[in-house]
Amino acid sequence: MSIPAATNEVASGSLPLPVSSETPMQQKTRLNPRRVAAATLFGIAATLPALSAAQSLSDEWKFRAVVYMWMPKITGSATFPGGNTAAFSMSFSDILDHLKMTGMGTLEAQNGRWGAFTDIVYMNVGGTSTRTRDGTIDGVQIPAGVTLNTGVGLKSWIWTMAGSYRVQATPDSELDVFAGARYLSIEPTLTYDFSANVGPFVGPGRSGSRTVKGEEWNAIGGVKGRVMFGDNREWYIPYYVDLGAGQSKFTWQGATGIGYAFRWGDAYAMYRYLDYDFKSSSKVQDLTIKGPVIGAAFRW
Repeated sequence: MSIPAATNEVASGSLPLPVSSETPMQQKTRLNPRRVAAATLFGIAATLPALSAAQSLSDEWKFRAVVYMWMPKITGSATFPGGNTAAFSMSFSDILDHLKMTGMGTLEAQNGRWGAFTDIVYMNVGGTSTRTRDGTIDGVQIPAGVTLNTGVGLKSWIWTMAGSYRVQATPDSELDVFAGARYLSIEPTLTYDFSANVGPFVGPGRSGSRTVKGEEWNAIGGVKGRVMFGDNREWYIPYYVDLGAGQSKFTWQGATGIGYAFRWGDAYAMYRYLDYDFKSSSKVQDLTIKGPVIGAAFRW
């Protein structure tokens, strides 16, 4: 399938994090994305005994290659060497302005009821500076008369791989259950520079960077498929949900949208949401990647 406004402020213990405008009651009643994902997954799974596979399945290998563009907003926070915690919020326009390299794609294989797929997202985004007069770097307090410019860049790999079993195959719908793993490599970089000498930060030392890298493997399981409609069933609604855990405390991903089938393949538009909740020992505290996707799939 597939991932920074860099309002990159160094947070508590360093520079202040954004304060939520929600009231406690709004926070309490807000939908929990984990519960929504779990309810969707288990709701679909509950219907499996009633499904029938009326359509004959080919015993030949069939392949599908997908190229797409994910246009996300990325939010999260990380703790860097020296004790600085930076919260970042990167809109798609910021990603475009500071994008160094990206690549996204999916490969699927199907033989009868059994199949497999892999999906890779790579993104390397440079940091955008923000100005502030409050905070610390490496525990050194920044005087009120000195301007501190900070930025957060992001380098990430997201690799999903799984085996699948087709439990539903009719002219109107397809449904697969799958199990596999997802790998995440994330490398945020905090950059800084001062408008004047501060403590040990003098001369060339007035600018620098701090980098932290996190790698996580998680087992995942979920469902994916499509529901076809139209005179010739050329239109379809694709869907995908997975849940997982392992080195992360919890991760989940969901996507849905609309697509159109041609003779050569498909064209589609979706909204995709990926979320990570890391363990307390992780240098990266949280990560959310969400936004629209447009893509084309080629079959052979």
